[in-house]
Amino acid sequence: MEEKLKIAQEILGDYRRSSNEFLFYCPYCKHHKKKMSLNFGLNAWKCWVCDKRGSNIYRLVRKFGNYKQKQKWLELDGRLDLTEFDKIFMEINEIEETITTDLPPEFISLCNKHLPRSSQAPLQYLRSRNLSKKDILMWKIGYCPEGKYQGRIIVPSFNNNGDCNYFISRSYVGHSRKYLNPTVSSKDIIFNELYIDWDEPVVLVEGVFDAIVVKNNAIPILGSTLREESKLFQAIVIHDTPVYLALDDDAKKKRDYILKLFNRYGVDAKLIDTSSCEDVGSMSRQEFQNRKSQAITPDMHEIMFLNKLRNL
Repeated sequence: MEEKLKIAQEILGDYRRSSNEFLFYCPYCKHHKKKMSLNFGLNAWKCWVCDKRGSNIYRLVRKFGNYKQKQKWLELDGRLDLTEFDKIFMEINEIEETITTDLPPEFISLCNKHLPRSSQAPLQYLRSRNLSKKDILMWKIGYCPEGKYQGRIIVPSFNNNGDCNYFISRSYVGHSRKYLNPTVSSKDIIFNELYIDWDEPVVLVEGVFDAIVVKNNAIPILGSTLREESKLFQAIVIHDTPVYLALDDDAKKKRDYILKLFNRYGVDAKLIDTSSCEDVGSMSRQEFQNRKSQAITPDMHEIMFLNKLRNL
């Protein structure tokens, strides 16, 4: 602990001790008194003025420390060598900036004031999933009455420049293949990045209809797992964004892999209980908010132990 305390002092300045806690000046609100409390035993921190907090002190080191301080901290933890961290993020992936895709030429926006008769079936489908007119407007949802995507709801995604970089195509007429999406690799895009506030916690969900229930700052991982090379994972780490994880209850293996990855990079992650529901998209907004308010910080030691048992 002494070596970590020394690093914290180098970054945050002088401290005063109060029992098991060490009080520093807060680098966020810059209050004139030492109100940032660090508890090395619990590996937690909190500012009693601005209420910034976290369950991993390394988040502060990564955000405000220099290269040597980060390297030393990770060595003390026996975790990832920072040279590996730098290797992963050395080449900032510019794919997101250049990837764009056109919406199908037959696309009709359901945001239009006057809609053709063919819009009745897709609107009925969206109502059956409890989407409101406001949801349709917010997510810029449309449909295709003909062409390659005939009989499918279209939910577009926009990059930071406001260009369409992906879209979800979901059947509303009973196609055997529910989803028919563009050939763009989903790992190379962040769905609706244009609307994400990286300074606030993000909620990671499976699909776009789950994200619609969550509403604000929700990102669908589009059924795939999250890996170090994905744009979404890199953005979360670079922006030091806290995460709520709300994957389907039957995706425990994928969920545990993502949690271990976040833990490896010091990302503050909380787990939302999705049990007893088919998925987040089947919940009401109120039910989801209730579950989010009860989100827990996962016990990584227990998760790794259970994973070992599963592999026996």
